[in-house]
Amino acid sequence: MSEHPYSSPKLHNAMWPGLVGKEPGTDHPPISLERMLELTAGAEVDGVKFDGIDYFLFHPHTDPDASDDELKRIADLVASHNLAIGSLVAPIWPGTVGGPAMGTDEERSNFVLAVKKACRIAKIFNEHGVRKYGVIRIDSASGVEPWSADPDGSQAKIAETFKEAGKVAADHGERLAAEGEICWGGMHSWKSMIDLLEKVDMPETVGFQADLAHTYLYLMGYNAPEHALLKEGYTEEEFWAAYTEMTNALRKWTIDFHVAQNDGSVHGTGSHDKTGRHCPADDPNGKLDIVKCSQYWLEDAPARGIKHICWDGCMFPNEMLEKQETWNTILDVMIKVRDECGWN
Repeated sequence: MSEHPYSSPKLHNAMWPGLVGKEPGTDHPPISLERMLELTAGAEVDGVKFDGIDYFLFHPHTDPDASDDELKRIADLVASHNLAIGSLVAPIWPGTVGGPAMGTDEERSNFVLAVKKACRIAKIFNEHGVRKYGVIRIDSASGVEPWSADPDGSQAKIAETFKEAGKVAADHGERLAAEGEICWGGMHSWKSMIDLLEKVDMPETVGFQADLAHTYLYLMGYNAPEHALLKEGYTEEEFWAAYTEMTNALRKWTIDFHVAQNDGSVHGTGSHDKTGRHCPADDPNGKLDIVKCSQYWLEDAPARGIKHICWDGCMFPNEMLEKQETWNTILDVMIKVRDECGWN
């Protein structure tokens, strides 16, 4: 792994861009874990390489009910590329293990079960030694439209489900990070996200995962116009004022962080609903100064237990994902974020 000061965040690449929005038999089929690891390990900029990966706990990369031996084999595979494992994504969605956090009793029970399975896998990775930091990522697994039919009731159900999942995580020594995206009911705006975290009220266990691409859409009020902080045609001064307001409100909850880029649009492929579009790190249409925006979220990050940052580029075309230069460009911006985040 690349060597830099202990206090600097480790640099991770996500494995789920090979899965999210990908469907067999289409022009964007899933990319195997082995190939994603090869591409990650192959990236290098001035002698610096990725330190690790963040990992999605579902097929085809992982059977959430895999045996201990199979999970140890995966751990060995990751370690063989000189990579660590950080944050894990629990399979909380319908069609995986879980179900909507505001759904039926059975669906909500399945949501908690998905977190329990993720905690079991985390324990095996931890004991193996390949994982020494990171969180377990969740969201509400619920759509905005059904949530809107009964906002108060829906929000209360999601909060209760998160509390139950949080108890499971705490029992396993894990923390849950809810990734705010405009496509998840109850988490689809920055104010709704704060409201949900406050209702859960487990700050030591249940926090926020900030993604630069998704939180940009929070500013624009996509799916929640009443919570918009910016209007189209905003000035640079207006942008930074709005960004400061949003990050000041959410930063204290933020326990996991995704470096990303967004061009101001939404996008979805396969079965994934439209959400903030992830763009290449060097996209000329990108709306964000990635390094500067990251600093707003990463202020005092070590105090919140953040030890790594991760790139997220979901729903990129496979042709782009298969190019090694794509990952070198991503690693380059990750290094810039690391070097400018100001951790001491």
